Amino acid sequence: MKKYLIPTLAAALLIAGCAPKQNEDKTTETQTTMIEQTTPNPENAAIAQQFLKQCGTYYLATVEGDQPRVRPFGTAEIFEGKLYIQTGKVKNVYKQLVANPKAEICAFNGTEWIRIQCELIPDERIEAKQDMLDKNPSLQGMYKADDDNTIVLFCRNATATISSFTAPAKVIKF
Repeated sequence: MKKYLIPTLAAALLIAGCAPKQNEDKTTETQTTMIEQTTPNPENAAIAQQFLKQCGTYYLATVEGDQPRVRPFGTAEIFEGKLYIQTGKVKNVYKQLVANPKAEICAFNGTEWIRIQCELIPDERIEAKQDMLDKNPSLQGMYKADDDNTIVLFCRNATATISSFTAPAKVIKF
């Protein structure tokens, strides 16, 4: 029997459905998960946000062409009942999300992990940006609500799965 060493990040991306996988005849196919349109659910969005806040750092996966991209993030706030994140328009992550809004967020708190499949949709409103900056004062030295760089994005058609090794998975939509 052959043994293969798969780097942890590559394995996580494969499990998350973000990376191409090999099928039986060794050709590469891309796994696509369709998420049905859901009515925004503020209570479920708050559960996901609280989990992300507890973790402190979460990882956002996007796609650039056929290459998955993952990076750490920390902002996760509720505004008007929706889960928002924040970045800069000059960053590659924003350009990737404009080209393809499908994303996945993953975080681990030591005993459980959350995976959030969603579309991240830009919100250009000053009120949404200011809310994010008010809740994250450390960002105020780098970003302003009325600059040409700051952007907030909200989760649309989100499905969060909270898993552990000891309990059944909990699936929430928001």
